[in-house]
Amino acid sequence: MGSTTRHSLATVSSVLVLILIWKLLSLMIGAEIILPAPESTVRDLLSVVRSPDFWPSVGATVARGLIGFLVSCLGGIAVGLLAGFNSLAFWMLQPLLTVIRSTPVMAVILLALIWFQTEMVPIFVSFLMAFPIMCSNTIEGIRNVDAQLVEMARLFRVSPRRVLWELYLPSVLPFLMAGASAAMGLTWKVIIAAEILSQPRLAIGTEMQTAKTYLDTVRVFSWTIVIITVSFVFETAMQAAEKHFRAWR
Repeated sequence: MGSTTRHSLATVSSVLVLILIWKLLSLMIGAEIILPAPESTVRDLLSVVRSPDFWPSVGATVARGLIGFLVSCLGGIAVGLLAGFNSLAFWMLQPLLTVIRSTPVMAVILLALIWFQTEMVPIFVSFLMAFPIMCSNTIEGIRNVDAQLVEMARLFRVSPRRVLWELYLPSVLPFLMAGASAAMGLTWKVIIAAEILSQPRLAIGTEMQTAKTYLDTVRVFSWTIVIITVSFVFETAMQAAEKHFRAWR
């Protein structure tokens, strides 16, 4: 039996054990409003998927998440490059990154509710939370480049283009991919939290808040499974991209 098969079996077994524990706990509690059974959740999930607002809500949440993620990547890489090559910019940037990292997500969401329209709140919050990750990883990647190789390239008058593509990019890329993977995982958690509070017309977070208002626990579980699936799909895509770039490197 190959290692891939063993890993797959281990993953499936782990999922089955979690479902079994879930089922046993639901039987012990005996109250759907506290912990619905797995089969009840599956039935409700199928009902949710067939509802007319399902795909528009999922699409709107995914769009907000991707916009926030892409803007944070572009902004973080741009600012990180500046700070990585310029020590003055680096030390000026550190207080800002520290403030952003230290600020609770809920505080950022509440401020965004004051500053922006409803639809923009999740995008802004996801950007602000992922920006320090991309920025710091870009800086770390640049500082990880061998200074002796850079000096050698300068002495031998290697073209800036070759230095960039053959020296800096292979060194920075692993840090960028690691940062992007962490930022992607964080994005969906932040997006849902922001949607729950900002209540856009179409959003997974809005659906979860509505279910919570009516004490519809099984519906909250259903939408939670949906966002977990969305997160899993995009994180799997990020891992595939990371493997591709690692092979290129």
